[in-house]
Amino acid sequence: MRFKFNPRKTAQAAAHIARRHGGAINYMKLIKLLYLADRQMLLDHGTVITGDRHVAMKHGPVLSQVLNLINEGDRDNERSPWFDLFRAAENYEVSLKPEAPTETDELSRYELKLLETVDEKYGSMDKWKLVELLHTILPEWSDPGETSTPISPEMILRAESRSDEEVRQVKAAADDAWFIDSL
Repeated sequence: MRFKFNPRKTAQAAAHIARRHGGAINYMKLIKLLYLADRQMLLDHGTVITGDRHVAMKHGPVLSQVLNLINEGDRDNERSPWFDLFRAAENYEVSLKPEAPTETDELSRYELKLLETVDEKYGSMDKWKLVELLHTILPEWSDPGETSTPISPEMILRAESRSDEEVRQVKAAADDAWFIDSL
């Protein structure tokens, strides 16, 4: 099961959370909040907000492409929408550019509310307390040591006791959406 990464939507989701933190946020916390929102969207509606690939790392789950954008910067010839909104990370923090547009047109009202709900629940936590909490409450995460391992949507659904039929239906819908997006 796979979802198509939407860089513009992901940047808007991250910016929405960053704005709630005064325009700057520790990037590890941001990635955890985005993961939790993706996870809840998957459980509620069988899809995700970002389409990013989820992986387990020693400090918990991360969104692979978001982490790459933060760590590696804008190395592609094709400019990512992330860099229309965010400055390069400094001191483990990402900051919105002062001229960053405030558009959220890629996000539904439900997705905006979900991002806000996740941020209200977890966003005020210290980053290390959040890491510790996620290690205990996310059954799909296991410590990969110094590497990373994939966290598939199926793993999340099964960890939350979804039936084989529910997993099959989500997979079929995701495959259909992937096919349509690839046309």
